[in-house]
Amino acid sequence: MVYVFLANGFEEIEAVAPTDILRRAGAEVKTVGIGSREITASHGIKFITDITVDEIKLNNELEMIVLPGGMPGADNLENCPEVQAAIDYCSDSDKLIGAICAAPKILGHKGLLKGRFATCFPGFESQLIGAQVTSQLVAVDGNYITAKGAGAAVSFALKLVEAMFSKSKAEQLEATLQCK
Repeated sequence: MVYVFLANGFEEIEAVAPTDILRRAGAEVKTVGIGSREITASHGIKFITDITVDEIKLNNELEMIVLPGGMPGADNLENCPEVQAAIDYCSDSDKLIGAICAAPKILGHKGLLKGRFATCFPGFESQLIGAQVTSQLVAVDGNYITAKGAGAAVSFALKLVEAMFSKSKAEQLEATLQCK
């Protein structure tokens, strides 16, 4: 199971690309609404999520969480106790955590990026506390996958597939999506 958390003000592409591409890879993905099933993204598009945050289950079936960026979406995610609990569970259980754009700051504030390579939207670098900040579009360090922003959403999603399944599955999807 993969949870993609959506809070009001999230960046559309950063949530839709991972959700779509992970589903194409065969992952069971649920979009999770913070506060409601109807969430309004940063550019005014309304989304109906699969479940709300009170319905998540932090157990062995959970393989990955994805934190889209966008503002104030990333702040809304960070201020949600259930999202914080999901991050803690995944971190403590060696589950995968993906964060893109402004969302890596949430991991930085928790001290989870100390000594790890990470990237984020320009201007948020100082909030990746203790990280070895890189200018790469996508950075993978252990169970943490971070990415710069909306333009990196497909590359980010493919790295999530690679981390969850395999490099060859990610390459197959990349070919079908005509990324190169």
